[in-house]
Amino acid sequence: MKTSDFYYDLPKELIAQDPLKDRSASRLLVLDKSTGSLKHRVFREITEYLKPGDCLVINNTRVIPARLFGEKEGTQAKIELLLLKRRENDVWETLVKPGKKAKPGTKLSFGGGLLTGEILDVVEEGNRLIQFHYEGIFEEILDKLGQMPLPPYITHQLEDKNRYQTVYARYDGSAAAPTAGLHFTPELLEEIRAMGVDIAEVTLHVGLGTFRPVKVEDVQDHHMHSEFYQIDEEAARIINETRQKGGRVICVGTTSCRTIESAAAEDGSLRATSGWTDIFIYPGYRFKVLDGLITNFHLPESTLLMLVSALAGREHILRAYEEAVKERYRFFSFGDAMLIL
Repeated sequence: MKTSDFYYDLPKELIAQDPLKDRSASRLLVLDKSTGSLKHRVFREITEYLKPGDCLVINNTRVIPARLFGEKEGTQAKIELLLLKRRENDVWETLVKPGKKAKPGTKLSFGGGLLTGEILDVVEEGNRLIQFHYEGIFEEILDKLGQMPLPPYITHQLEDKNRYQTVYARYDGSAAAPTAGLHFTPELLEEIRAMGVDIAEVTLHVGLGTFRPVKVEDVQDHHMHSEFYQIDEEAARIINETRQKGGRVICVGTTSCRTIESAAAEDGSLRATSGWTDIFIYPGYRFKVLDGLITNFHLPESTLLMLVSALAGREHILRAYEEAVKERYRFFSFGDAMLIL
């Protein structure tokens, strides 16, 4: 299976630069995974496709304002930092620009010294381990100094940081938002619960590795970065009971999907667990838990496009994307959504 098998042509102007005022007003392309038939709807009408006894699985991770701008101590040379993952205490794995001069021992300063750091080591992919020093609470300092780490294809400045968070975001740790969840409002979630649909919360802290381009020609040669996930007793119980009673498990986003598929036993049952996953789902994969997926539109030749192709079939997905382009849907993080059932 070749990476080029997952290419499609996307006009640049269809890449959404700003979120809609009303989260649930996005368009929704509904794809029947068995027949390939398509319907054009509005996201808030998703309730028409849910049934009592179904379960929505949502990822309650919270994006941290992980992009920092500072300078090298001594030279005042400008430096940009992206926090990727906390290793231990105040040591973080980071992406540093420009990287060439960011050698071990280099000292950095942010916010006029409110936050300082020292580069300890160079690790995989050229990332840097940095030991931070500060007074007070790290998260509060980050909230003051950091910017949201929007993907490179979004060139507009985000006016409201909360628009790159889901309304149910709870646990700090992501370098990118689980964007399928951005379409939900508290009112829509309440309406879904009132229908008799259960909601199970899991956590997967999204790393930038999810969006790393596939640079190998053979899909199977691609290596995924690992991300931390957690499933508590309550979520495991809700999902297991849904399956036992014949309900459908519908994941909100590829991150929720990868979480439950990573943790599931061969028979599809789940237990409370946490750990690191580098699961790579592409056509040929047999889903153990998931029945349906709510997702945004993904980049050409990306691992996420491969994941949705594993669920609905490559031909059905590429035909759906062709239709979305023709109908001028909005693409990627702030774009429209798909429901695959």
